[in-house]
Amino acid sequence: MRTYEVMFISAPTTAEDELNKLTTQLDLVITDRGGKITKVDNWGRRKLAYRIRKYEEGIYTLLYIEGTGREIAEVERRLRVTDFVIRHLTVRTDEDLKRAEKMKAKRKTSLATRGTEGDFDLDEVMEEEEEMLD
Repeated sequence: MRTYEVMFISAPTTAEDELNKLTTQLDLVITDRGGKITKVDNWGRRKLAYRIRKYEEGIYTLLYIEGTGREIAEVERRLRVTDFVIRHLTVRTDEDLKRAEKMKAKRKTSLATRGTEGDFDLDEVMEEEEEMLD
């Protein structure tokens, strides 16, 4: 299964029930095609970095999706044709997570082979590197 993050920005004049209706429609589309939404983050109204379609603010929504990839094309199509969605972006995150886990394991083995020279704490170093990855 692949993991994706889909963020879309809605016009600030959009009602909350319209946003809820869109997220439930997207959920139905994704589940019909074999995927699932693992988490929905509503970031609320935020100032845009630059003006989009005469709007200076937007309502941000972030969806975390697990699926095969077939459902993403339909989700993007629906976001494109929805009038109140002013921007959307989809990012595949599973490859980045795999790469980070691989680097973490490699560092852990290389640090463990160094031995205990001086005041070296492997757990402390791992926590620091994990914070840097986040």
